[in-house]
Amino acid sequence: MNWRYKGALQRAIGRAPGGDLLHYYVQRYAGGLRDLGGELTAKLEDWRLMVGHLGTAGISVAGTRFFEMGTGWYPTFPMCLYLGGAASVDTIDLTRHMRADLTLDAAEWLGWQTAAIAVATRQPAGEIERRHSRLLDALRTGASIEDASSGVIRYRAPGDASRTALPEHTLDVVFSNSVLEHVPGPVIAACFTEARRILRPGAVMFQSVNCGDHYAYTDKSIDQLNYLRFSDDEWRQWDNKFLYQNRLRAIDFTTMARAAGFTVELDTSRPHPTRLAQLEKTPVHPSFTAKYARDQLAITSIDFVARAPR
Repeated sequence: MNWRYKGALQRAIGRAPGGDLLHYYVQRYAGGLRDLGGELTAKLEDWRLMVGHLGTAGISVAGTRFFEMGTGWYPTFPMCLYLGGAASVDTIDLTRHMRADLTLDAAEWLGWQTAAIAVATRQPAGEIERRHSRLLDALRTGASIEDASSGVIRYRAPGDASRTALPEHTLDVVFSNSVLEHVPGPVIAACFTEARRILRPGAVMFQSVNCGDHYAYTDKSIDQLNYLRFSDDEWRQWDNKFLYQNRLRAIDFTTMARAAGFTVELDTSRPHPTRLAQLEKTPVHPSFTAKYARDQLAITSIDFVARAPR
């Protein structure tokens, strides 16, 4: 689908009565949620990458207290963390998106992934399987994700990650996956300040950000640098409540983390040769070239680990 048509359609759905539910059905039967197995496979790989980065930072899953910014349609990361022995996983969303049917489907799919979860978390496979069995049995009877996980996973929506009301200095990891690219910059800065407050001294924040033009996933005639062509005013007509994109570059996220008092220990952002070649053919709007170096414009993804002061 042409990206302009998609943007216009999403704006129209967002303004219609019952637009949120209509958007879900469009996603479920004509959008990204059609291939739930593919979506879950990608999510599990992202989760494994996060666990690997946390391990490098000296943090294991078992016994750890997590906070997720942005739950989404189904709590893949929280369920994987629960299976791996996390002490607690608070997960929060500004809008209540999580659905019981998709959560159950995801939990059933994870039954095929217990060996991979055991390897990633270095936990006995039998214990992973027992937790999964308890979780799945409870979800099948209609239990909430909190009850099904024996209180480990706590879902809150609507909720504000910049004002969590959680006790200060009590958590070990704050994280998000493919969320921050959809959040306004000032809100991200406030969320990082809140993360600093709720994390214990020496704890970490892990953020994985896909900072490329998401319209490129459905319109193959454009690439992930497409949205750099437009001024803020021009781009505003394509932004919408279902696919808001802040167009921030990778360096902006680590800059905000440092401003909140974190030390960035890992930063995977690198300009890929393909993106650099695409950049040569992209008429980038002067508002971007005035602010960012060429390499920064070409970076469309970043994972980073930031540590709170000890």
